[in-house]
Amino acid sequence: MNLKPYLQAVEAYLEKYTYGTNPNELYEPIGYMMSLGGKRLRPILVLLGYEVFSENWQKAIPASVAVEVFHNFTLMHDDIMDKAPLRRNHATVHTKWNENIAILSGDVMLVKAYEILLQGVEDRFLRAAMQKFSRCATWVCEGQQWDMNFETQNEVSIPEYLEMIRLKTAVLLGFALELGAMLAGANETEQEKLRLIGENMGVGFQLKDDLLDVYGNPEKFGKQVGGDIIANKKTYLLIEALQTAQDDTKTELLKWLSVKTFSPQEKVKAVTKVYNLLGIKEKTENLIDSFFRKAFDSLAEMQADESAKEKLASFMTWLMEREN
Repeated sequence: MNLKPYLQAVEAYLEKYTYGTNPNELYEPIGYMMSLGGKRLRPILVLLGYEVFSENWQKAIPASVAVEVFHNFTLMHDDIMDKAPLRRNHATVHTKWNENIAILSGDVMLVKAYEILLQGVEDRFLRAAMQKFSRCATWVCEGQQWDMNFETQNEVSIPEYLEMIRLKTAVLLGFALELGAMLAGANETEQEKLRLIGENMGVGFQLKDDLLDVYGNPEKFGKQVGGDIIANKKTYLLIEALQTAQDDTKTELLKWLSVKTFSPQEKVKAVTKVYNLLGIKEKTENLIDSFFRKAFDSLAEMQADESAKEKLASFMTWLMEREN
């Protein structure tokens, strides 16, 4: 599908929007963060969600940008917590400036996300939009806290992991579709259906990210392959491997999880070999397919414009099959 009209509309709004001017140290990092690009998945989902119920998706552009600003606020603060030096191959805000500036600029981004939403939503939808936006923002923070908890938690179950990524990643994709539907005048039942479609798609999307981190093409993936393995990050792949490995295979896996000094390349190669022995790639692909299938089936059942549904289905197919 052709995403160019949606992307151009979102970028045009972002380019003309002014977050503030003084003090420069507060506002410049915001402009810098928003200029780093990204896939703009979430604003596109707002527009596609709107289009399922109404033709004039351009009316939802400000609301879609509010979702994107909120998303980038979460990334700015995530980078601080993760001590990440790079974001989209550029220095993170806390690296380019400092942590205090990144915290404060991130706070303003959250405020601006609400401000843009206030400006971009009709009065008749405003209360519901703000309530659902706040609910979603809280869920995202809960997901981030669970993710941090898992870093020091000895055992994490697959249901716990799936719930964490639902909260941290998927609920915002669900809200994006829900918001678009709301602004197009869809009833509560239809809004909820689209929200759940977005959540199932979002869980599949994050699982695909986990898979690409191990099995992606480095030239297409855009970041270091094997980063999760190097960091002992508790992804679905690792949790499934720990649950299914036995005897020498489990000993080998536990050895690499406990070693303090190692060659990153050697560790990635060794753990990936364990994953291959256990069929982890195929299991992950099957799980990804199951979540996307739920989303596709629910979308097919919806009583809405067929051409708009096809656009959303094409977008979901692209997300499922992407290589970066």
